[in-house]
Amino acid sequence: MEREDWDQRYVDKELVWSAGPNQFVAEVLDATPPGRALDLATGEGRNAIWLAERGWRVTAVDFSTAGLAKARTLAEARGVEVDWVAADVREYDAPGAFDLVLIAYLHLPAAQNAAVVRRAAAAVAPGGTFLLVGHDRTNIAEGIGGPQDPDVLHTPEDVVAALDGLDVQRAERVHRTVETDEHRAAAIDTLVVAVRPS
Repeated sequence: MEREDWDQRYVDKELVWSAGPNQFVAEVLDATPPGRALDLATGEGRNAIWLAERGWRVTAVDFSTAGLAKARTLAEARGVEVDWVAADVREYDAPGAFDLVLIAYLHLPAAQNAAVVRRAAAAVAPGGTFLLVGHDRTNIAEGIGGPQDPDVLHTPEDVVAALDGLDVQRAERVHRTVETDEHRAAAIDTLVVAVRPS
């Protein structure tokens, strides 16, 4: 989906995603000391705002002006400041190094995704963390929801292959509970956590 598609999606609903952080973002980062964070493809800013509430200095990037407008409103309501940047992550070069670089549910064709992951990894400061979570390719057949085009879905192996210079701490498929009107089901996500040696 391109910028106009996301703008329309964000305009059509009060919140496309929840106002709280992704469960794996919260699980992995809850005890991590705050520093400087970069949230790529922030959408409505839920993870960026959660980080800012915990003392992180956050730069959050997205190409959807509608998504960023919602993010600003939510951040103001929750009393936190985030540096919101309107830019396409496929072309964005991070200014400096970050203690955390986060990519949550960014789904691009494989070559574009690998390029974004490589640039994101390069923005991780010594001792810093890279975290990616997104729909896994196996989710199409074995999970629920998410994109149905396998070319835009992740595998732990594909993500790790683009992480030059980082030490991988976790690279796995994880299950996320999804509530539907009819029942609870499990979505399958790729989760990769890596650190740059100090």
